[in-house]
Amino acid sequence: MGIDTERDIEANLQIGPTDLGMVRLFIEAGSIEIPMDFEPDEAIEIAEEIRAAAEAARKAGSRKKRR
Repeated sequence: MGIDTERDIEANLQIGPTDLGMVRLFIEAGSIEIPMDFEPDEAIEIAEEIRAAAEAARKAGSRKKRR
């Protein structure tokens, strides 16, 4: 299974700063909780990767609509 494999799982994502100066991504799915802490510079890199993926997805979606 890869990133393109669809799954029937719902999850909640929360993002915020911690009191220790980290950025926390908190994922909750059913009984599973995954806290992931990142240094601010790492969080900015992740945000840039998300933005790039969103732009690529937008372009892929507009190509599909033209067909």
